[in-house]
Amino acid sequence: MSLDPTARDILVIVSLVVGVLGFVVALVAFLWIRKARRDLALLAADGDNDSFIGAVARKTEEVQALRSEVDDLAALLAQTRTELSDAIRHVSVVRYDAFGDMGGRLSFSAAMLDDGGDGLVLTSIHGRSETRSYIKGVKSGQSEASLSPEELQAISFALRGRSA
Repeated sequence: MSLDPTARDILVIVSLVVGVLGFVVALVAFLWIRKARRDLALLAADGDNDSFIGAVARKTEEVQALRSEVDDLAALLAQTRTELSDAIRHVSVVRYDAFGDMGGRLSFSAAMLDDGGDGLVLTSIHGRSETRSYIKGVKSGQSEASLSPEELQAISFALRGRSA
């Protein structure tokens, strides 16, 4: 059977197009397989220095060690906060003139309290010829001893974190 020249030319062109498409598909498949082999070789490399899995394992161990350190630090922080609540951290000083004939606000009451309002009030009364000092214990912001208005003010300011 013989084909006319135009039909033969069309058949040659179609064959050529199919051949080129087959070559392109083969080239893409070759490149894809080559990349897959390279990735597989990286994952399964011998020796921890070149192995992706070894590197991931090392980083996982480092992260676990860091998490352990963070947990230890969190426990230490909680312990420090507990201990710090008993420390005298709230201090306030109120200065005043104890006597009307003296100026300069040389007398003072200083409250020194912890987070629970426990501590002391130190008062120094300055007069012309003498100075007297008093210390009164404070429990939960209150004292068994009678407190002057300035001492109450110093305790109030210390509990609010203010100073006069």
